[in-house]
Amino acid sequence: MRLNRIVKCIAATLVAGTIATVSAPVYSAEKIKAVVIDGYPAKAMWVKEFTEFFIPEVDKRLAEAGNYEMDWQESYGGSIVKPKGVLEGIKLGLGDIGIVTTIFHNSKLPSQALSAVTPFVAADARAVAKAVDEIAKEFPTMQKEFEKQNQVYLATGVVLDTYQVFSTQPVTSLKDLEGGKVAGAGMNMRYLEGIEGAAGVRGGLTDFYNMLQTGMVEHAMLWPEAAKTFKIAEVAPHMLKADLGAVNSKTVTVNADYWKKLPEEVQGVLQEVAVAYRDHVASVAMDRAAASRDAYVEAGGTVVDVSAEERAAWAAAMPNIAAEWAKGLDEKGEPGSDMLKAYMAKLAAAGHAPTRDWASEL
Repeated sequence: MRLNRIVKCIAATLVAGTIATVSAPVYSAEKIKAVVIDGYPAKAMWVKEFTEFFIPEVDKRLAEAGNYEMDWQESYGGSIVKPKGVLEGIKLGLGDIGIVTTIFHNSKLPSQALSAVTPFVAADARAVAKAVDEIAKEFPTMQKEFEKQNQVYLATGVVLDTYQVFSTQPVTSLKDLEGGKVAGAGMNMRYLEGIEGAAGVRGGLTDFYNMLQTGMVEHAMLWPEAAKTFKIAEVAPHMLKADLGAVNSKTVTVNADYWKKLPEEVQGVLQEVAVAYRDHVASVAMDRAAASRDAYVEAGGTVVDVSAEERAAWAAAMPNIAAEWAKGLDEKGEPGSDMLKAYMAKLAAAGHAPTRDWASEL
């Protein structure tokens, strides 16, 4: 009898445990697919950091609540779009999240040229990234431009510490650039208007090596980290350290239709991490700047500094492209002049004295 009671107790316990196990709710995070695109290869610094910083940081923050999990699908290096095609690709929904290279789209995204039209101000990528992104959030202009492209603006980033000039032949001063052909992208080609006879030739970062190697150009404007990554020392072993300035050229955006379907929690995490990515990439750019210059020299390159007097003369010889930019936006009903003044004030507050105060000439 006693044995029967023990057996019955054990059976009852097992049944109760089974019922509890079956009836206990099982929670699992909802998976959300995200196709990330950029036309540049995975080795490009900002793409590499998107993979190694942005994505893990989003995953980590979402995991804290446990409600959602991203199913990332990364497509880089032209597998979906070319470098100039990210804006259109996100607009059409070929990708959900993209890293738009804004310097290719001055007509569609004119306000994104803010730092590009203000050379010789700040060579600190961190300060420029923060200032431009704050302007984007304090003034509606930048966000409206992306809205017209069916996109939601997350954050603007700076991936270069400062533009320099790389040449196939020895250069010792700005005079060596006179009459030369210089590869550039977007607004930076207007910097050449301060140098007699210099002509800009439009190209992308992935094109510069070939343009220099084939003699299409004698010079190119890019930054040391990119020169290291794309082995520019092999074809342009002479760098003129002009410190033209850090420029925002990358903006993380999301397809607007995709964005509307995202839960608020996911939207919030993406916005937060985009700002963290902005600062992270700018810091990486600055941290790598000196090492990249050293690597350039080790690969056979030489570096010549432009004197403060030559920099001032170059800046003074240029037309005031910043004032032109601001007035162009003003005429469209956008606060271009106010944006320029606010941007210059932010950099001044951060300790950056301009070689030329572009806003003072408005």
